[in-house]
Amino acid sequence: MSTPTTPQATLACSDLTFQWPDGTAVFDGLSLGFPPGVTGLTGANGAGKSTLLRLLAGRLRPLAGSVTAGGGLAYLPQNITLDTALRVDAALGIAERRTALRAIEEGDVREEHFETIGEDWDVEERALATLGSLGLGGIGLDRTVGELSGGETVLLRLAALLLERPDVLLLDEPTNNLDLHARGRLYGAVDAWHAGVLVVVSHDIELMERVDRIAELRAGSVSWYGGGWSAYEEALATEQEAAGRMVRAAEADVRRQKRELEEAQIKIARRQRHSRKMDAERRAPKIIAGARKRSAQESAGKLRGLQQDRLSEARDRLGEAEDAVRDDAEIRVSLPHTVVPAGRTVLRLREVSLRYGALRAADLEVRGPERIALIGRNGAGKTTLLRTLTGEIPPLSGEAEAFVPLRFLPQRLDVLDDELSVLANVARQAPEVTENHIRSRLARFLFKGVRAQQPVGTLSGGERFRAALAAMMLAEPAPQLLILDEPTNNLDVASVRQLTSALESYEGALIIASHDLPFLESAGITRWLLLAEDLQETTAEELREALGAPPEDGAR
Repeated sequence: MSTPTTPQATLACSDLTFQWPDGTAVFDGLSLGFPPGVTGLTGANGAGKSTLLRLLAGRLRPLAGSVTAGGGLAYLPQNITLDTALRVDAALGIAERRTALRAIEEGDVREEHFETIGEDWDVEERALATLGSLGLGGIGLDRTVGELSGGETVLLRLAALLLERPDVLLLDEPTNNLDLHARGRLYGAVDAWHAGVLVVVSHDIELMERVDRIAELRAGSVSWYGGGWSAYEEALATEQEAAGRMVRAAEADVRRQKRELEEAQIKIARRQRHSRKMDAERRAPKIIAGARKRSAQESAGKLRGLQQDRLSEARDRLGEAEDAVRDDAEIRVSLPHTVVPAGRTVLRLREVSLRYGALRAADLEVRGPERIALIGRNGAGKTTLLRTLTGEIPPLSGEAEAFVPLRFLPQRLDVLDDELSVLANVARQAPEVTENHIRSRLARFLFKGVRAQQPVGTLSGGERFRAALAAMMLAEPAPQLLILDEPTNNLDVASVRQLTSALESYEGALIIASHDLPFLESAGITRWLLLAEDLQETTAEELREALGAPPEDGAR
């Protein structure tokens, strides 16, 4: 990263307090400052990352505290909607300046045109250069937003922000729904950032490797780690190893204090028995025996209290040590009935052309437990192809046939009924299975006890995904072909790991449409297909090479 050159660029919050209308607290007195350069903001689903960005951007008002931004601030939210009838120059915010330029060029020298332009006489050139740096050089300024793909719309909105020359830029999950080419362009924009403070929230590890530092939001506070994602994970592993040692030492201390308390109680009991025996033998007067008894009881009470205080302190230290250890529970589930023999034909396409997308007269045969990654540009028809494989959408021509039970997990996770519990949703897919058996299987998907009874509509994004995955993988008959459409969108890194661990247990065939290369590689992909006008065999190395291509000249 280059050294920022905008001295006034600052971003900080002080004693920030925020809660949702239902009373759910998110932040209580949060104070932090973002240094110049690129900061990756990470944290579990529900930690408040997007909420913090909206507070910093002024889109939400805190209950208490303040936000200070030095210089101009721009914000790219996670969900972007633009009027499809809007022209590109209007979406970039330069339409009025272009109109004024045209008027002056045609001889209209009214003062209002000069006021509109100000000092920005090269606005068109800057706009085209910024679009080119993001791979949008060919769209032109007079086209409408409706002619662009979803990924191009995201990049267009980013171009509009960059044209503002902000000192502070906030990006919330900017790579969601971007194809590999578009992601590469966005990576290039982040690499070229030098204007001041850039804060990015993302689950995209490729993007997070490019940051200067990681800020982890956890339990309402922020911890800082220097370097990109790999350095963060290494530091975290070191911390967790140390935390594990502290837990073991604290557990040993609790056991020692318990043992010493028991020994103290035995000593006290022995002394009391000895004292009573001596008094009986000496036939001491009652008043003297009573005084000795009270003294012994006071002494015993002090000793017992001291040992109990030490045990309580040891337990407190154990609790603190356990709090430092993260609960990164993994999904562990055995699915023996999903096994597909190596030579068996699972799926076959013959001369298939899609109703939507570029694919024409494609052939494909999937055999045995293959793991296929489906890659393609936004708008190429990946989702259409997956829905054609499931039989949901008939092909324009040709034939698509599956020879084994299959299940499809769509991007929107609309396979679940929000009004029903997690347990009831799974039971709908496996009506012959007993409730106790479903509960035992759900526990392996981290829905234990009362959590299995929680309505799906109340789950977080990561929990909802786990519930959808459980409903699909635990269905009867057992699916021998799983089809996943962009499964890592909006999942935090812990949830992606849980998905990966679940797929490790799956022994059937797998087809995944995704732009997330690290996830695909962790899923053990055996075959890579690039969707264009046909299905082209490719490799992860070729895709990475294309992804790492430098942006065109004309970057900011």
